[in-house]
Amino acid sequence: MPRVYPRLLEQFLQSEAKGGILLFGAAILAFLLANSPWAASYFGLREVPVGLRAGSFALEKPLLLWVNDLLMAFFFLLVGLELKRELLAGELGEPRRAGLAVAAALGGMLVPALLYLLLNPSLPEARGWGIPMATDIAFALGVLALVPRAPLGLKLFLTALAIVDDLGAVLVIALFYTGGLEEPYLLLAGFTLALALLLNRLGVWYLWPFLLLGLPLWYFVLKSGLHATLAGVLLALAVPLRRAGRFAGATRAEDPEEREGELEALEEEVGEVQSPLHRLEHALHPWVAYGVLPVFAFFNAGVDLGGLQVGSVALGVALGLLLGKPLGILAFSWLALRLGLGALPEGTNLKSVLGVGFLAGIGFTMALFIAGLAFSGETLDQAKVGVLGASLMAGVLGFLAVRASLDRGRA
Repeated sequence: MPRVYPRLLEQFLQSEAKGGILLFGAAILAFLLANSPWAASYFGLREVPVGLRAGSFALEKPLLLWVNDLLMAFFFLLVGLELKRELLAGELGEPRRAGLAVAAALGGMLVPALLYLLLNPSLPEARGWGIPMATDIAFALGVLALVPRAPLGLKLFLTALAIVDDLGAVLVIALFYTGGLEEPYLLLAGFTLALALLLNRLGVWYLWPFLLLGLPLWYFVLKSGLHATLAGVLLALAVPLRRAGRFAGATRAEDPEEREGELEALEEEVGEVQSPLHRLEHALHPWVAYGVLPVFAFFNAGVDLGGLQVGSVALGVALGLLLGKPLGILAFSWLALRLGLGALPEGTNLKSVLGVGFLAGIGFTMALFIAGLAFSGETLDQAKVGVLGASLMAGVLGFLAVRASLDRGRA
């Protein structure tokens, strides 16, 4: 596979798959607590005020918003790093490989949004059109990992599709789910980003200057009216992808102690030639997969079903994810193939693509995140019910559809 590091890719897929299991457990725990005698404690925990104060500077938010605004900025930083790597040195950098994934992702965003708007054409319910556009890469890859002998090409297709989907979600958040803009803070955020880009141009190889600039960038984006998590994506644009040098070679020593010493030196050399982007992405993955996302799920997946009426918002979200995603992905993939814009991964067929379409209907993390930006109160609870119910069904249908398509292909 050209210009892709198989070991890093394998670690990425394994991390996302295992993280999906932990994410699911956190969501189930939150849902059970929200409908138990401890519900008041659970919802009270989310509203605990937490603040930072230094002299005249003060920043205070409920604990839920610290999770959604600050912790999720690390998730969006990882999303930005993945986007940059895939566009410049991965699957999305190869036109034939990228064509199918990009077309599928577009269909998987447009059709669900249109289906939602058909059921919710008027405000304020119409604000939720962005919710069913999202795909949860951790959950989707976790379910695909359960399919026996699923081809690597299908996993890569789902990964590339979900990454393009994430890019679409980021643009939707930036353009349609922001408040009034504060120009002074927006200019300060732009100046901070410009400094980070300048460090890239000057060939700065250390990560700490970029991460240090990330702190004021996050604050300025937060105060500017844009959602604070977008600072993570912006910072990722500045992190260098190019390598510092060439890997020298392997050890040839015969003495065990001498060989051990050479191996340690080679390990340091590998770390030095690996780009800052790869180093940061590799370091962030376990923290995001096993920490940030489960915490986000715990604080956001809890819905009290007592007295909740399922209305058009829940139905629109559910139909968008469960029906719009697979139909949009299949239709746009077929069109891309007919126009010669892409090629099917080896060992797959359009039935496999349909199965991936169902898996992409597992919206969860990003869908819940956008729901929190679009709604509040009972309407938000309705959207969450739609996301959780549709994501669970999409996972089951996706697993069965992919497995059936591969079984037929081997018959």
